[in-house]
Amino acid sequence: MSDSGRQFTSVELGERAAAAAETRMLIDGKLVAASSGAQFDNLSPATGRLLGSTAAADHDDMGQAIGAARRAFDDTDWSTNRELRKRCLAQLQAALEAEKEELRTELIAEVGCPVMTTQLAQLDWPLADGLRYPTRLIDDFDWERLLDGGGLFGERNVRTVVKEPVGVVAAITPSNFPLEVILNKLGPALAAGNTVVLKPDPNTPWNATRLGRLVAEHTDVPAGVVNVVPTPSNEVAGLLGADPRVDMISFTGSTAVGKLLARTSADTMKRTFLELGGKSALIVLDDADPAKVIPGAVGVCVHAGQACAATTRVLVHTSLFDQMAAAVTAAFAAVTVGDPALPQTLVGPLISAAQKRRVLDAYAQARHDGAEITTGGGEVEDLPPDLAGGHYVQPTVIVGVDNSAAIAREEVFGPVVVLLPFGDDDEAVRIANDSAYGLAGAVVSASNDRAMGVARRIRTGAIGVNGGMYYGADAPFGGYKSSGWGRQCGIEGFAQYLETKTIGYRRPREA
Repeated sequence: MSDSGRQFTSVELGERAAAAAETRMLIDGKLVAASSGAQFDNLSPATGRLLGSTAAADHDDMGQAIGAARRAFDDTDWSTNRELRKRCLAQLQAALEAEKEELRTELIAEVGCPVMTTQLAQLDWPLADGLRYPTRLIDDFDWERLLDGGGLFGERNVRTVVKEPVGVVAAITPSNFPLEVILNKLGPALAAGNTVVLKPDPNTPWNATRLGRLVAEHTDVPAGVVNVVPTPSNEVAGLLGADPRVDMISFTGSTAVGKLLARTSADTMKRTFLELGGKSALIVLDDADPAKVIPGAVGVCVHAGQACAATTRVLVHTSLFDQMAAAVTAAFAAVTVGDPALPQTLVGPLISAAQKRRVLDAYAQARHDGAEITTGGGEVEDLPPDLAGGHYVQPTVIVGVDNSAAIAREEVFGPVVVLLPFGDDDEAVRIANDSAYGLAGAVVSASNDRAMGVARRIRTGAIGVNGGMYYGADAPFGGYKSSGWGRQCGIEGFAQYLETKTIGYRRPREA
């Protein structure tokens, strides 16, 4: 990032972010420290240095937040006052836009995301429509529909189908695209009339606590409607799944945690939206132009591969396989890895030392399974001194295994692709669908009709054809199989935060 032409490093951006950070929680309309006074560290993924600290919620804090959200739903007119909701969401939109560049600095510092990603899905894209689209739906959504006549009692019987908010929503968000996910949860949840307890990932709390401050200081949102409760404790976070006052869990994160939340939530019969992991396939048909495929393959490297929808399996027709393997290897070897604050950086750090260890272990497992690593496969060496404590790994290309190998089946969440050959379109579809996941994917072909035909056979929640982009606040996103339940964004995502009530009554006889 730069300011008046001067380029800043991650060390400098970290200092800037720390100076402007909101470290308090938002509970019942008030910005507060943890009741115990406890705090937890916020570390820079790029440098490993301490950025600062954040209030660490305990059981009492979480209980207060849940209670505040319950009261705000039950005792205020938030759930029924659509004009108030529109006004408040517009106020929050304006407040976020006023601090857009501070948010950009903060995201680069605590997420470790390259500058270019903040111009895309990290910030600019969701800020453009993450709140605006669901706000428009407050007026445009079909809140009621009439079933006139029919049923058991003939023409005198009238039935009205009414959409109402679910209640208290627990929004649990990840570290990889934190603000994007937060806005695409809060927007529809609040527009639909729900109240929210937001629990951000402890690796990236400040963008969420900043949003809490903006709600408190710049909007007319009633106390308790939005609560922001950061905590490093899985036990404290688990209260959201167990507490009967919470009506819905909206979770984005790993499949393992999603399954745990589903089990925990079952005892209180919560509605559960889960947007989980992926092992998506990029399918290169035999008539594809390899040069047009390379950008999509290298796209896995963006933000060090920390994207659930990343196409980390590249399925290539046998006639193109050697050519594609060489081209992808050369492209990955040329990718810039380094300081995410610099505009030329495509691959920054992984979020934590633990994630770095998991990715390196996956590389080692691939070697053990007989894979050939054509480039990468280890840590980044010769880092500048300021980045020596950061969590960097090499972009990595793997060949020589089939779809049964762990590297082809397990989500790595790192800058790695595995290339897999196929013989015809049917085999490509079979390999793509031979996965526990079904989140996203892509197909490339000289024939759009052929690519569309293959895309329609892939069991996945979203798929791009010949470079097509499925992203947007109006576009439902989510997965099949172990990639989750339900959809985020779009009409489907909005309706997910609503209950359905059917009211039947008798039409009076005409005098």
